[in-house]
Amino acid sequence: MPTGGDESAELLDLLHRLLRDIRRSAAASLGPTSQAPGQVRLLRVLQHCDEPLRLGHVASALDVAPRSVTSKVDAAEADGLVRRIADPTDRRATLIELTDAGRSLLADVSARRHEGVAGRLGRLAPDERAQLLALLRRLADDPTP
Repeated sequence: MPTGGDESAELLDLLHRLLRDIRRSAAASLGPTSQAPGQVRLLRVLQHCDEPLRLGHVASALDVAPRSVTSKVDAAEADGLVRRIADPTDRRATLIELTDAGRSLLADVSARRHEGVAGRLGRLAPDERAQLLALLRRLADDPTP
């Protein structure tokens, strides 16, 4: 019988593998021009903000060094996914915002990921899906052991 540590390690491994496979399948279905996972994370950060962000805020949200964000933003801007705009409150600063092309890419990635999840859930009987979701909700809603 597995110990608590073994079960938690197995759960973490299974979740990691499942999510990695879903991301890879989505990227493969978008073709060779699809964005790297780090680029998609950058776009998602911008998507979840109500206003354009400074590079430092993006770096903080991604938990990376500001110079790493600069290269990601350069690439995303070259691909037309983000644009730099002047900060109206500070002439020295630049803000980053998502373009329509960036929003469209995120919608495509999200749709592909949902298709991947639906395909995996389709392997289960309806009662198994309901049980899996109920158990995951219990785990997600109660962070205490």
